[in-house]
Amino acid sequence: MKKLLILSFTVLSIMFSACNESSSTSKDYKDASLTIDERVEALLPKLSLEEKVAQMRIFHANIGVKSDENGKLKLSERVIKKLKLGIAGIKNPGEHIDAVTAAKLNNELQKYIIENNRWGIPALFVTESYNGVDAEGCTKFGRPMTSAASFNPELVRRQWDIVGREARLRGMHMCHSPEADIVRDPRFGRMSEAFGEDTYLTTQMVKNAIIGVQGNYEGLGNGTHIGAVAKHFAGYGQVLGGSNFAAIEISERTLIDEIYPPFEAAIKEAKTLGIMASHGDLNGIASHGNPELLTGVLRDDWGFEGYVVSDSNDIARLFYFMNVAESPEAAAKMGLEAGIDIDLYAEDSYAYLPKMVEKNPELEKLIDRSVRRVLRTKFILGLFDNPYQDIEEVKKGVRSESSLALAKESDLESVILLKNDNKTLPLNKNKSLKVALLGPLVKMNTREMFESVVGNKVKFESEKGFQLTDEKKGTPNLLEKDPKAIAKMVDMAKRADVSILFLGGDEHTSKEAFFNHALGDRATIEPVGAQDELVEKITALGKKVIVVLKHRRTLSINTIAEKADAILDTWDLSEFGDESTARIIFGEVSPSGKSPVTIPRSIGQLPYHYSMKEINYKKEYLFLGKGPLYPFGHGLSYGDFEYSDIKISNPEITPDTEIEVSVTVTNQGKFKAKEVVQMYIKDEIGSVTRPDKELKGFEKIELDSGESKTVSFKITPKMLEFTGVKMNKVLEAGDYTVKIGTSSQEYLETTFKLKK
Repeated sequence: MKKLLILSFTVLSIMFSACNESSSTSKDYKDASLTIDERVEALLPKLSLEEKVAQMRIFHANIGVKSDENGKLKLSERVIKKLKLGIAGIKNPGEHIDAVTAAKLNNELQKYIIENNRWGIPALFVTESYNGVDAEGCTKFGRPMTSAASFNPELVRRQWDIVGREARLRGMHMCHSPEADIVRDPRFGRMSEAFGEDTYLTTQMVKNAIIGVQGNYEGLGNGTHIGAVAKHFAGYGQVLGGSNFAAIEISERTLIDEIYPPFEAAIKEAKTLGIMASHGDLNGIASHGNPELLTGVLRDDWGFEGYVVSDSNDIARLFYFMNVAESPEAAAKMGLEAGIDIDLYAEDSYAYLPKMVEKNPELEKLIDRSVRRVLRTKFILGLFDNPYQDIEEVKKGVRSESSLALAKESDLESVILLKNDNKTLPLNKNKSLKVALLGPLVKMNTREMFESVVGNKVKFESEKGFQLTDEKKGTPNLLEKDPKAIAKMVDMAKRADVSILFLGGDEHTSKEAFFNHALGDRATIEPVGAQDELVEKITALGKKVIVVLKHRRTLSINTIAEKADAILDTWDLSEFGDESTARIIFGEVSPSGKSPVTIPRSIGQLPYHYSMKEINYKKEYLFLGKGPLYPFGHGLSYGDFEYSDIKISNPEITPDTEIEVSVTVTNQGKFKAKEVVQMYIKDEIGSVTRPDKELKGFEKIELDSGESKTVSFKITPKMLEFTGVKMNKVLEAGDYTVKIGTSSQEYLETTFKLKK
């Protein structure tokens, strides 16, 4: 009887287990009434091992996705072979064609993919965004560093909302942007892709960029926006020597307090769908093979549920570049175990996984883990239910008048007035003037844009003079000085009342240094070529000289700073950049940008950022001026702002209370203008050496001539936390100074105590 009972129980158990398995697999993953997790679990068991691995790979469209002469989809044999099993995604399909044509192409491409894999799994089409969507026919905004200069997170959110909408309309679904890296080395060619040197500013900008591009997350499933992939996790902007692919060495304390926060906010506050791992190592551990980083920090500590994608070919590089894996297969295993879900581009990494599972079946559990994350993303984006774009909506929604107007608005808030001696600016467009537009950064339409702003009384001549490089795509070469070109520009300046010099750098003097011998980083940070000589010769004429700086890395502009009467730092503005610059030069709008980086006098000062430890400022250098050329947060105005009456609500704060600090700002100038009010906090004594000061709040305000406004900031205990001696977050009692002002070096201050 006992044996019979045991047998009956065993049979029932088997039946119950089979019933459970049947119920989970019997659910239809196409049923939109199911939860996303239920749909994922209904689909995953159906996939073969090879189909699963296909959902962990992305290839670039340049291997054979294009339109034929009739605008129809044309696929190479290589692509057709890849798509038989389905694919995680394709990078940049249709990037070189206009938005409507791209949307048609991507609809065809998606239809082909869905109809040619067993389960009809759609693909993710992936773009990037440095000046708006990196594709033909979209609105071109300023670069992220330019946007950071606006100190206006709400403006950044609106800008990236347009990026998300335009990308989705052309058939894209994910964006390998924004960069959450902290960049502090102007030798680094990718500097302008990020939002600056400061942790708090970068956090605010990254968070708002992601909320914007994802349509506050709600835009993902309803098909209006795309998912963000914050990158490069972690510490990528800190490469040694400012050299791409170099080692990264960051103290654990700095990593936690300064490098991690933008990524943590991207996950916890902005709900980014993806994270991209860093090219480099981190204190000796290759990021693509670092489970503590990609699983421990991202998932266990921060609760990240999205997918992690490799940077270009970087899993395979664990073997042939990083030299931390014994073989390509070992590299694939290392990346998989670390938590990399998608292999970007490589043919010699995750492609090996099916064969590897034959020898090590346990790997399939990790493969399932990654595939779940990829499928989940596709369901979140609504691709199983609505994979195609409405072409009529594309025509109405891309490069709309409101989008172009926003690009101009962003420009106007991002231009930084570094210098304005004797109120050289603004110029009077109602006065008869002859203006020479000169220098290597003059564009073909610069004169046209200035004329469209100013009208008839001001007469313009323009001359580019010389190029900075031969503009060779991989590694450009500097050109020899052209004395005739310089002489021609000097002659034009003699005939003019005012010269506006367009100087700095361009996309050839600061760019990504690719793996295949392409260079983009630089060992010096002065303006290249004969630019300083041009400044010296034209300023020697004794006439007014205005410099418009265009660049993608911080430049040490000592000669320009000394000689020019006024300097406008524009970084890399939108497609309307010269028009916006003209509007500021001729006084239609007051400049309100603030520098998102410290501008050094010399490369010898590096590393150099405003929030270094106080002890870093103890000694200056022989034969060099004191401090930076221009500090973080610096930016002048046509207004004249006076700060007064700083007050604090309570001179004491506890771990359970908050206090408020306020200041009155008055515009004593004649122009209506915007000002960025900045709050910094200094921990006077800590158990570890502390930063000289840290930005903890800012607000952009606009004041009419004679108008005053009281600006208040809340100080919370969270702002005062840091990583202590035992590598845990601490809140230490003691004295603090709060500084509120117009830059990191010009402010009013008051004090408070933290009592425990």
